Amino acid sequence: MIGAPDDASYNAGALVMVELTNNRQIKRHYDAGRPLVGILQNFSNQNKKSKSQEEEIEQWKQSLTFQSQELNRRELELETRQEQVEEAEADLEKLEAQRQEIETAQQELDELKGELDRKHQELQGAWDHLNGEIRRFEERQEDASQNSGLDEAQSQQLQEALERLTNAVTPTEGIREQLNLAYDLVNQQQGLLSERHQSLEEQQRQLEDRRNQLQQEIETLAGHWQGWHEAETGLNVRKADLKVQQQVLVGKQSHVQALSQQLQSQSNLYQQVYELLNTSDKVRLSDKVDVAALDALSLDELQNVVTDLEKDLEKVSRFVNDQEEELKLEQQAMDELKQRMEQVSDFDRLQLETELAEEQDRYQMLNETLVGQRRNLLEREEVLSQHQAVLRRRQGLATEETPVSVVDLEPVLKQIDTQRQHTSDELQQCETEVKEMQAQLEAMKKEIEQKANELAAGREDLKGQDLQLRDKQGEVGAMEGRVQLLSELLAPLQEKSDGMRQKLDDMSGSLSKVQEASDYQLQAIAEVKQLVSTLAASDTPEAMSA
Repeated sequence: MIGAPDDASYNAGALVMVELTNNRQIKRHYDAGRPLVGILQNFSNQNKKSKSQEEEIEQWKQSLTFQSQELNRRELELETRQEQVEEAEADLEKLEAQRQEIETAQQELDELKGELDRKHQELQGAWDHLNGEIRRFEERQEDASQNSGLDEAQSQQLQEALERLTNAVTPTEGIREQLNLAYDLVNQQQGLLSERHQSLEEQQRQLEDRRNQLQQEIETLAGHWQGWHEAETGLNVRKADLKVQQQVLVGKQSHVQALSQQLQSQSNLYQQVYELLNTSDKVRLSDKVDVAALDALSLDELQNVVTDLEKDLEKVSRFVNDQEEELKLEQQAMDELKQRMEQVSDFDRLQLETELAEEQDRYQMLNETLVGQRRNLLEREEVLSQHQAVLRRRQGLATEETPVSVVDLEPVLKQIDTQRQHTSDELQQCETEVKEMQAQLEAMKKEIEQKANELAAGREDLKGQDLQLRDKQGEVGAMEGRVQLLSELLAPLQEKSDGMRQKLDDMSGSLSKVQEASDYQLQAIAEVKQLVSTLAASDTPEAMSA
């Protein structure tokens, strides 16, 4: 047990906090109602903030997980694109090598064509020489018809000319073999080009599918953005409604404050009327005090009762005044927060609104506590006033008045008390409405905060989808570049391949004509040889003797 100090003036049932020294002496004591409420409210606010922070941490975890998955996906996409680029570079190297082979083959074909032209010119010269020999042979044959045959020198000369003509006939087997090799090379090149064309067509189809898919995703994302903006508009409307309700609440609170002041004024008026009653005992007092019992007490006992009531009233009055001062400080704090809310941004205003709601809750709880304390103080003042009136009457301090001048103020007191009760009921009703509005506003705030968090998360998600679409657009653009590059590379290669095939076809036709002419020449040479042999045989002595 610790003895209470002399300045402890608490009512029965009050909760008191006491600070002790090391020697268990009372260092400080105060009413625990408001500090305990503040501690509980701070704990509740810290709990709310902790839950909010946990939700934010969970959202960050989800966001980091999504970003990690997105980075892994981007890394795989980059590796895939790197492989595609390497394949494209390898294809380009193959195409470049094939292009060089085609150019080499074209040079060889040009050389073969030059050689064929040279052989053709030699053959033409040999053919001209053969025609000359034939003409000379015909002339000699005319002479021979007169001389009836060829001598041995002429026959030898014709045989040598025919041999030279036979050797001058161009062989086409080597050229045909080179031409076939060139055809094989061109066919291989055309096969590779056909594969590249098929790959190009497949990539073009894939590119068209990717374009269509990308367009659908863009339209879908645009619809999501439109829905997000509509939700944001709805959230702004809810915020506007919240501000309107807050203004209504401020009006209600102002009305509650006005009713409290009105109730205080009515109580003061009631007290002033009682002070008028203290000047005389000719008026019937309230039923709260047994006047007969007070008259039965001795004057000293009555004085002690009045002194005890005055001390008790002083303690209660001091406590109520302290509470009233705290209530004024709370009102000043709310006014300062309202002024700051008009000067800050929307984000800071939300935080100040939370602080204002907390201050309003404390103000409301303190005001509700003061309602009963004010009534208790008024009742104690009434009882003390009646005791003082009896004491003054018995001490002879109350002035005697004639019955004609006596005024009955009891109906006035009853009317004042009725008005005070009506004001008190109205004040309680307004306070109840304020509580309900505060609960509704708190629910609206939570709803708005939840919706704002959802919109923020949705915005981040849509931004992520925007980035993904931009990446896909970049991929489609890269694919378009590859398709365009491959198309630009294949077009001149195909033209060169077609041009080389056309040249090979022309050379094949020319070679066939040369082969046909060579066969004809060989046949003609063979016939001339046969004729020369026949003529040479006819010039022998046996033939001549026969």
